[in-house]
Amino acid sequence: MKPRLDHSQAPGAFAADIEAFLGFIGLERGLSRNTIDGYRRDLDQCALFLAKRGVADWRSVSPDDASAWVHALSTDAYRESSLARKLTALRGLARFLVREKLRPTDFTALLDGPKLRRKIPHTLSDDEVDRLLAAPNGGDPRSLRDRALLELFYSSGLRVSELAALTLQQIDLEHGFLRVFGKGSKERVVPIGGKAIDAVTTYVASGRPHLVKARTGSQLFLNNRGGALSRVALWMIVKKHAQRAGITKSVKPHALRHSFATHLLSNGADLRAIQEMLGHASISTTQIYTAVESQRLLDHHAKFHPRNRSS
Repeated sequence: MKPRLDHSQAPGAFAADIEAFLGFIGLERGLSRNTIDGYRRDLDQCALFLAKRGVADWRSVSPDDASAWVHALSTDAYRESSLARKLTALRGLARFLVREKLRPTDFTALLDGPKLRRKIPHTLSDDEVDRLLAAPNGGDPRSLRDRALLELFYSSGLRVSELAALTLQQIDLEHGFLRVFGKGSKERVVPIGGKAIDAVTTYVASGRPHLVKARTGSQLFLNNRGGALSRVALWMIVKKHAQRAGITKSVKPHALRHSFATHLLSNGADLRAIQEMLGHASISTTQIYTAVESQRLLDHHAKFHPRNRSS
């Protein structure tokens, strides 16, 4: 495990600009501590390389200097994802320096980075979703909790961390929506369907009270000790019921979020509306689900079109 860094280890005048940039994006974009530390390591690495080339600070970096670093990285057997992250950090710093009028031009403007192919998300079919949601069929508190959790997960498309942290105050069962704070502490309103409302209503009335302990807070989904379900516990619940439903492929919690988006799209939902419900900052992130839908159509064509069948 890489140690957390409290400040830049870059040589000379490089460090101050790195810390100013990281402080800016930490406040502006709400990035996690791990992401900030990763950017710091990448920029420290670049600064050390530049210093060895005789560059004094970021303000005197030339496009050729930046290209030389990228070329050196490409010969060091880094994965494409690692190269892309390092280049993202450097580009962000360069644009920050221009924005703050600390240099006149962006020295990364002409850099070419690796073209990453985004993986198509793993989703469940309609039948698999139905079987998964029907798996916790008991009347005990944990079964009521698990049924409500799975129904709400699929109905809302929340991130795992968002679902685990959900409180009673965030969900409005009467009007059929919930408020959630996503990445960067951005609030969004997400509608929830009738079956999820019914399952959560039953759990809150007949299941959750049996899980409440003396020090229980306002978290919606509770464990046996009365505390909030962790993301790991939530993953185990999804895995357990997927196995119970006879789903043989690996089912990770995010598969329900991906299925939520893909099924909405295949049934005619607007991509912008899906983006808003998922809490994506950019529509380009949501567009990955169009690839899932395109692949589904190709599979159907290959399976059912008569000219695709061998004689």
